[in-house]
Amino acid sequence: MTQASTLKYIAHYPEHIQSQAAELISQGKLGDYIDKNYPTKHQVQSDKALYQYINQIKNQYMRKTSSLTQVTYNSKLAVLNQALGIHTFQSRVQGNKLKAHNSITVASLFKEAPPEFLRMIVVHELSHFKEKDHDKSFYQLCCHMEPAYHQFELDTRLWLQWREQL
Repeated sequence: MTQASTLKYIAHYPEHIQSQAAELISQGKLGDYIDKNYPTKHQVQSDKALYQYINQIKNQYMRKTSSLTQVTYNSKLAVLNQALGIHTFQSRVQGNKLKAHNSITVASLFKEAPPEFLRMIVVHELSHFKEKDHDKSFYQLCCHMEPAYHQFELDTRLWLQWREQL
């Protein structure tokens, strides 16, 4: 089994990062790394609380974006779609008006995550309302809303790797 296949969550990262992660895993220290850097879990446990949390971030950084119609946690998300969060946006014509429907679904496993990881997922999904593709402008928007976005993304993937080993 290759290192890339055993480190599926960070397989697209550079070799030196994969090597560091593999060393932490082989020494049994990945959990210690996560616990040391992210000692707390967030308190956003219900769909209503998640809606309020996401809406607060949206209103702070993306006021002109259409309001959120629906926000939920979904226990089947990670298994079915190989995704940690999903965003949907639809525009519908109603009479002479254009109505937007924006929704975000977050994998339920993030109820157990550190607050930084939930924020990273939320920032990622909100960014898709303005930038559809994972390009430079998309990641600039993510970093505008969360300056440590890239570190949180890597550490979220390491957390997922660690959880899978438990």
